[in-house]
Amino acid sequence: MKTGAKILIEGLQHEGVEVIFGYPGGAILPVYDELYNSRMKHILVRHEQAAAHAADGYARASGRVGVCLSTSGPGACNLVTGIATAYMDSIPVVAITGQVPTALLGNDAFQESDITGITAPITKYNYLVKDVADLGRVVREAFYISGTGRPGPVLIDLPKDIQNAGLADETPLPEHVALRGYQPTYRGHARQIDTALRMMAEAERPVIYAGGGIILSGASQELVELAERMGIPVTTTLMGLGCIPCDHPLNLGMLGMHGTCYANYAVTDCDLLIAVGVRFDDRVTGRIEAFAPGAQIVHIDIDPAEIGKNKPIDVPIVGDAKTVLQAMIQRMKPPGARGKWQDQIRVWKEKYPLQYREDGALRPQYIIRELSDLLKGEAVIVSEVGQNQMWTAQYFCFKKPRTWITSGGLGTMGYGFPAAMGAHFAQPEVPVFVIAGDGSFQMNIQELGTVAQYNIPVKVVILNNMYLGMVRQWQEIFYDRRYSYTELPSVEFVKIAAAYGIDGVRVETCDEVLPAMKLALDTDGPFVMDFRIEREENVYPMVPAGAAINEMMQGYMK
Repeated sequence: MKTGAKILIEGLQHEGVEVIFGYPGGAILPVYDELYNSRMKHILVRHEQAAAHAADGYARASGRVGVCLSTSGPGACNLVTGIATAYMDSIPVVAITGQVPTALLGNDAFQESDITGITAPITKYNYLVKDVADLGRVVREAFYISGTGRPGPVLIDLPKDIQNAGLADETPLPEHVALRGYQPTYRGHARQIDTALRMMAEAERPVIYAGGGIILSGASQELVELAERMGIPVTTTLMGLGCIPCDHPLNLGMLGMHGTCYANYAVTDCDLLIAVGVRFDDRVTGRIEAFAPGAQIVHIDIDPAEIGKNKPIDVPIVGDAKTVLQAMIQRMKPPGARGKWQDQIRVWKEKYPLQYREDGALRPQYIIRELSDLLKGEAVIVSEVGQNQMWTAQYFCFKKPRTWITSGGLGTMGYGFPAAMGAHFAQPEVPVFVIAGDGSFQMNIQELGTVAQYNIPVKVVILNNMYLGMVRQWQEIFYDRRYSYTELPSVEFVKIAAAYGIDGVRVETCDEVLPAMKLALDTDGPFVMDFRIEREENVYPMVPAGAAINEMMQGYMK
């Protein structure tokens, strides 16, 4: 006879789960008792939100489903921000929560919360298991739903009596999952693909607009091959960074509010926009009517609900990015001459490069560039949210997919540090750096205890301006420097790290930057670098004047 807890653990092992991030409590104790002798690694975080973010970071860095575990009530509720973060960025995570016994459901029992109701809008699917005989099937379905089609989080809520219940029937776990009504489309429609290829061959000023869907589907190689063979420049979203090497001649960099000038100019002036794995979100488009105003648009996405949701589309192609791009490569036609377009883009790149003031002051752009030059693309970079995120996106050179991890859709402060822990377990042989602001870092600073306990070699770069920087920036620009509750006191982060037994260094000059980074790399274990940057340094939109682009900017500012 097997208990529900044992069925769950066996199901997780059957799915190939290697690491779980969690925090125990009364309603999940039977599962933790089974975990005691499990071959899976459990990482005890210091807050359940960190467990969800770590599972998310693991999923992004590995391409596999991440797993987090919590007790009922407040423990389950503490997962919500992390689940929502994964949902907004289409990240495969299975969250498992303990629950009060089924007989107490709805009675406001101690540490009861309706977590399936709470997470219904922010999960791809969720389960409340009321029969132990269903549990094996539920685990298989949860992983299948989470990792297929457009990925996303799935929650399994497991009452304590179901964890303890015995199942006499030794029914094996189902080998295959077949769900009526859930049949993701992977192959694009052949006629639509042919139409798109004809438009690509005939276009004079085409641009590929690539997003996180390229990373999720593993389509980076196909994207680069298609761009090279068709001679089409590529701009990426924040979530798409790394899908084409940063130094590739066809790479325009990131577009949108904090994107490169030349990417925004190219999209504004293009006659064909091939959008792959993107959402046309507001941080990219600004005022949607002014985005790619003269272009025909091809939109490739595995989720049919995204096509035409924000922007009218000329050619919709529902399908997996990798599969569709492979079909395009097999059937493509030679393009027409595009020398004038390539010359124009070259002029824009030369006229409007990414730049910042280099006056000897310790500026964040300099720190990011030094880190990029040191690592040469051979690292995983995880960011927090705010100015630190945008400076990293602009100035770090990403050369590979799954080396850039950030909260794009929800924009979750406190995400980066625990996500970096998860990324380490996904790619243990690769250096992992988290780039944080002092505000974001303090949101989950307690995870210093986790990295210290398990000697997780995450290297922390704190861009410390003693402000909630991005909010302060908007207050500077639009509220006449009325810094309403955005100034933070000075914190000695190196001393806090030392209290956990973690080494660190405070950096105040440009000459100290590279030695600090090298020391961090040479340190076996976690390391904290507190960079005291120029306090009122801003992240500026890299967009000069121009009628259509000014209309886009009006959309950003609203």
